Amino acid sequence: MTKVRTRFAPSPTGYMHIGNLRTALYEYLVAKKEDDGVFILRIEDTDQGRLVEGATDIIYETLKQCGLSHDEGPDIGGEYGPYVQSERMRSGIYKEYAMKLVELGGAHVCFCKEEDIEAQRQEVMAAGLSFKYDDPCKHLSKEEIDARIAAGEAYVIRQNIDPVGTTSFEDEVYGTITVDNATLDESILLKSDGFPTYNFANIIDDHMMDITHVVRGNEYLSSTPKYNLIYQAFDWKIPTYIHCPPVMKDEQHKLSKRNGDASFQDLVAKGYLPEAIINYIALLGWAPESEQEIYSLEELKKAFNVKRINTSGAIFDIEKLTWMNGMYLRKMELEEFYELVLPYINQAVKTESYDKKEIAKILQTRVSVLNEIPGMIDFFDNYPVYSNELYINKKMKTNEEISLNSLIAARKELAGLTEWSETSIHDTLMNLVQTLGIKNGQLLFPVRIAVSGKQMTPGGAIEIAEIIGKEETLRRIDASIAQLQK
Repeated sequence: MTKVRTRFAPSPTGYMHIGNLRTALYEYLVAKKEDDGVFILRIEDTDQGRLVEGATDIIYETLKQCGLSHDEGPDIGGEYGPYVQSERMRSGIYKEYAMKLVELGGAHVCFCKEEDIEAQRQEVMAAGLSFKYDDPCKHLSKEEIDARIAAGEAYVIRQNIDPVGTTSFEDEVYGTITVDNATLDESILLKSDGFPTYNFANIIDDHMMDITHVVRGNEYLSSTPKYNLIYQAFDWKIPTYIHCPPVMKDEQHKLSKRNGDASFQDLVAKGYLPEAIINYIALLGWAPESEQEIYSLEELKKAFNVKRINTSGAIFDIEKLTWMNGMYLRKMELEEFYELVLPYINQAVKTESYDKKEIAKILQTRVSVLNEIPGMIDFFDNYPVYSNELYINKKMKTNEEISLNSLIAARKELAGLTEWSETSIHDTLMNLVQTLGIKNGQLLFPVRIAVSGKQMTPGGAIEIAEIIGKEETLRRIDASIAQLQK
């Protein structure tokens, strides 16, 4: 059997779009489904006007963060290099293949000026008609073409497409696709500056690198017949196509960085874990055969099946990603979680006497996104001004009067403790509940409000009190009692 070879071929034009990252993931999974499959990174930088400085490094870093290790690429080499299109262009391969395609009848030399073509396009479209350029240069003799090139006249190489008949191809997701040749425009393959267009360079590079499977967005379904006509003209083997539905912002709009939608880098900066992002985007358009939702990359390799890719777009749900990110945080060992969240804790908690590992422990069961952490724990250093309305809670069966009585009783018992630990605080307050004949929440809820000043906190009254210490706990309870007595 032919070894599976896939390629991720991004353009270095900025941050990693979520849709691009999903394509990289699917390319990786298609390759790694087989033990000897090869995943290649190729940088497509022929569109010089859109290049962004440093974007190639972002591509390397993103793949590394996500665990999508490539087997060949610009940074590690390989027998099919170079893996950067502008470097490949220096050898003249794109022009060489374009001219060979002309000889084979699959393309022609065109001297038409783009402004003249554009003027025709505007005139036809103004009349309410669809525009398809009928290039008069197709009828030039070889002698005239050679003479005009020798004279230094600018030209492009444009594809030849016979308008008669249809072209069909098989896609692993969408099945058999058939188009009328009359609807296909004869696109430019080689520009007047000698650079290949994206579409032509892709075909040449995929063939030369022995790419067996091409994964890309379904917006390329309409262009694929034109690609296949070039493959057929060269008598090359056509790769297996896997076209994926778009990642959607909502029912009508695609997720797009140009529209300000989140990139991978944006999500990481907001506190989402790369492994959670990868897990989530794997499920955007692909349905596992089981109800399982949490997958490691190794599990995805085994479970992934292109036949389970959907044909309709998948909506990016930030709430679902947030839930999944929280699941990943809770699965961590405490030590690993502590190391991860310590920088965020340090943003809000400067008091050196507080045990930050204990703060991490109470955070782990509550936090979903790392950037939430400073706002969740700012009360440790900065006791807030709060309203007495926080004590009124139907579920806990508390009001201001019940809360005041509970705080006065709790203050007395806690002040008598000689050992200040989570166990001693717990035992003291639970014994007090029994003594007072009240519900647990009627004591613990007011104490938690009193020691934090916040409606929602990670950890409860006992954990918070243990962390801030006896003196600060009593100080905050005294302040709360005084506030309720006013």
